[in-house]
Parts: sequence; structure tokens; C-alpha cells
Amino acid sequence: MVAVERVKSGSKYEEMFKFSRLVKVGNWIYSSNTAGRNYETREMSPDVTRQAHQALDNLSGALAAVGARLSDTVRFHVSVGSPEDLEPVLAVIAERVEANDPAHTIAIGPLPHAEMKLELALIAYIRDPETPDVVTRVTV
Repeated sequence: MVAVERVKSGSKYEEMFKFSRLVKVGNWIYSSNTAGRNYETREMSPDVTRQAHQALDNLSGALAAVGARLSDTVRFHVSVGSPEDLEPVLAVIAERVEANDPAHTIAIGPLPHAEMKLELALIAYIRDPETPDVVTRVTV
């Protein structure tokens, strides 16, 4: 039987709308969209780079609760409100995920709240540390 773990951030919306910050099923981890709001102060910077760092801090904390790290990410879903915000957000992700080169899905369009400049979601996989990564680079 595969264990299912759910991580909550304490947001009233998680209970109201019945969702978790992330769910771990076996070695696979799936997150909900995560904004750049500080969970303790409830503040959100108007700066897209700061929002990106905060969203990754939020995801890092949730991942740590199930024994994972941002470097375990295999796919990011990046949503930004405007095209100008995409490159700064991708730069923050590149800085924070180390050298694992996850896949990206990108969406540009309206976000749920006016102050939000981005939402990030991820899929991660916790691999056996005894099993080395196999890196195949193919240009298509």
C-alpha cells in the first residue's frame, strides 16, 4: 500500500475549498499553485522577484515536511500575470533549483488577485540516493 501524505499551510482556503499545499504519493509529490505571499505576515511584495523567492520558500517548506527539496523538482508550472514578469521568475527558479533542470510549463494571463504577479506549482520525485542520475542530453 502506498502512503499518501498531505501538507497544509494553514490557509483558510485549504479547508474551505478542500485542498492541500502539496500531496506526496509514494515518491511522487504534487503541489498546488503557490503564490508569493508570506504565510506568517500575510504580506505580498509588489516586486515579482521577491514574490518568486517567497513562493519558492513556501514550496521549500512544504517539501521539507515530506523529506524533499526544490532540487527534487522534475516539473514546474509557472503562471505569470504579464510577459514582462516571466524572465525574472524563471531566473529565480534557475537560481534556486540547483542543477537538476526540471521541465517547465508556462502560462501568461490573469491571476486570481490583483497583487499577485505569479503562481508556481511543481511535481517532484524523491529518488533513492543510492541510484545515480542518468543524464541524457538530446537536441530535438
